[in-house]
Amino acid sequence: MLVIEVTNARDVVRQRLGRLGGRLIGKVVDAEAQVEKALIQELETAFKEFGIEARIFSVDGPRMLGRSHLEIPVQVRAERDVRLDL
Repeated sequence: MLVIEVTNARDVVRQRLGRLGGRLIGKVVDAEAQVEKALIQELETAFKEFGIEARIFSVDGPRMLGRSHLEIPVQVRAERDVRLDL
């Protein structure tokens, strides 16, 4: 399994859109989503050329912590403590 973390998404979008586009990042343009969309398209093309079948996911939330830990946040909808009354 591969995990790819794009660390300069804002810079890539800024280069593609210019100064005005750079001001829109975070307001109108989601830099990470745009770069991931382009990257997925490129991966799909390359995989097809090599005869590789794969599932590619673009997800929000997980992040790398150093070289040995992947943090995957979980949204908690409800929480309840269960205690025994003694």
